[in-house]
Amino acid sequence: MYRLLQEDFGDLIRFPGILGRKDVVMTFLPDDFEKVFRTEGQWPTRRGMDTFVHYRKEVRPEVFKGVGGLVTEQGESWQKFRTIVNPVLLQPKTVRLYVDKLDEVTREFMTIMLKIRDEKNELPADFNQWLNRWALESTGVLSVDSRLGVLEEQESEEARRIVQLTRELFELVYQLDFRASIWMYYKTPKYHRLMKVFDELTSIAMAKVDEAVIRLEKSPSTSTDTQSVLEKLLKIDRDVAIVMSFDMVLAGVDTTTSAIVGILFCLAKHPEKQTKLREELRSILPKKDSPLTPDSMHNLPYLRACIKEGIRLFPPVGGNFRATGKDIVLQGYRIPKGTDVAMGSMVAQQSDRFVPRAKEFLPERWLKTKEPGCPHSKEAHPFAYLPFGNGPRTCVGRRLAMLEMEILIARITRLFEYRWNYEDLKIQTTLVNTPVNDLKFQMVEVDT
Repeated sequence: MYRLLQEDFGDLIRFPGILGRKDVVMTFLPDDFEKVFRTEGQWPTRRGMDTFVHYRKEVRPEVFKGVGGLVTEQGESWQKFRTIVNPVLLQPKTVRLYVDKLDEVTREFMTIMLKIRDEKNELPADFNQWLNRWALESTGVLSVDSRLGVLEEQESEEARRIVQLTRELFELVYQLDFRASIWMYYKTPKYHRLMKVFDELTSIAMAKVDEAVIRLEKSPSTSTDTQSVLEKLLKIDRDVAIVMSFDMVLAGVDTTTSAIVGILFCLAKHPEKQTKLREELRSILPKKDSPLTPDSMHNLPYLRACIKEGIRLFPPVGGNFRATGKDIVLQGYRIPKGTDVAMGSMVAQQSDRFVPRAKEFLPERWLKTKEPGCPHSKEAHPFAYLPFGNGPRTCVGRRLAMLEMEILIARITRLFEYRWNYEDLKIQTTLVNTPVNDLKFQMVEVDT
């Protein structure tokens, strides 16, 4: 969709606001991205999801107690929330605590992948839903310190509902917040359904947090070095801890799944890169079931290069969003302060104008030492590729998201040689980019 807009209307587009919404300016030039980010100010403003704000501030204020979370907060209240969560979520030693726990989830998922292949060693068409279940189970470990049970063979009713409700939430939010809707003036059937979905998900999430609080009170960590994300946040601000746990579940499922699909597709289509990655992984996983540890994962440059390059070609979202921090000029047009600007980085990072050989899958471009015959990432425009945003409002969960992807791609690549035998991957752009194809990857277990 973004590429078609750019081809039809050029590098700068104005979308008039409708039904009470503000105008939106969309740009596809990295020079513009840089200008917007460098002038966003101390408290960057990103257009929130109106349905989230409405639910948390108006429908259920007694539950959220004025804490909107990173999705909805702006200005000083956003900075206060971010000041609390940054030191916890962005600490490398905090991320190290989760290697064993996330690897446990992922190894269980490998057992499932072995079982669900057909006689041609192909995964089922709905493998995307299995990835969602893996991502949700992993996010449960990160957010509420417990397993949600969505990977169990006999999936519980609650686990099934969590998966279904999370999927439905994103579909409804996209319909109401990003497409024309009159819900702010007239409460439509989709509005009422979304409020019910919010209620049910909130009830489940709060119950999980309450269970975790009781468990942590009975068996607290003896050292701050071993305290989980939830435990550390609870000691600072209980309300922030609850909202952050809820938001981690919502933000960490579809985006992670989308990224994984793109990375696997790129490696499946380039067996020589896959083989090179497998050789790197054998240095830390001499056996297919060797344990992953924080130390063993420290030096995996090609794995991280493959993930970066896969996300560049198949990003989970279309770009970044900011309101201008002051009057600026983009491509000769004056853009007033407070204007919502959509930055279509999905187009820019795949354009030869800004990234050399942009259509090719070249993980080597991300390695520290430049490989002969391969362009280096430093030759690309520095603002073309910003998968986690930029500046103070960059994604607070980026370290944990990268760890999840590193562990899963490492385990799959060490256990399987995989191929893609169908037409190229196609993506549908909504709130999150999702695959259109059946995900029938062929997965052949490696001998050693």
